[in-house]
Amino acid sequence: MKKLTIPEMHRLTPEAFHEAEKVPLIVVLDNVRSQHNVGAVFRTADAFRLQDVYLCGICCCPPNAEIHKTALGAENTVEWQYFKDTMDAVNALHEAGFTVYAVEQAHGSITLEEAKEKIRNNRSKTAVILGHEVFGVQQEVVDASDGCIEIPQYGTKHSLNVSVTAGIVIYELFNALVTRP
Repeated sequence: MKKLTIPEMHRLTPEAFHEAEKVPLIVVLDNVRSQHNVGAVFRTADAFRLQDVYLCGICCCPPNAEIHKTALGAENTVEWQYFKDTMDAVNALHEAGFTVYAVEQAHGSITLEEAKEKIRNNRSKTAVILGHEVFGVQQEVVDASDGCIEIPQYGTKHSLNVSVTAGIVIYELFNALVTRP
């Protein structure tokens, strides 16, 4: 088996990416402090052609060399907005008709699999909020969300890295929102 070359992968140019239809999924980063995590989210958002990334609070914004190290230019293709307060982002999403989920371990949370099924059935515009690496999603943001999604875990640790969580959630929700031939 021979690895594909970049031309054989038929990737979009940045110009074609900007013109392409986007998946109605927005990722909100609530006070994510690591610039590498922010960059990784941009790169994953590009891979699945997401609509937007919202950076809130202490999140660093492009242009930034540390973000670029992991985003590899995706910070220039994926649309993004900055909100000083995450609640402003949540309110804007609700006003725009998005269903907003915090990715958090909470009383009454649903599993990622359950969330996929709800989203697949409703085909609604969806936003997911990922929180600070230590403190998670702020409680007031959890309270303002339409629900919480939890990734079941079976080991000794109680959480995953933000960029790993983003990759899992984005991939699964992409599959719920997009019908492929």
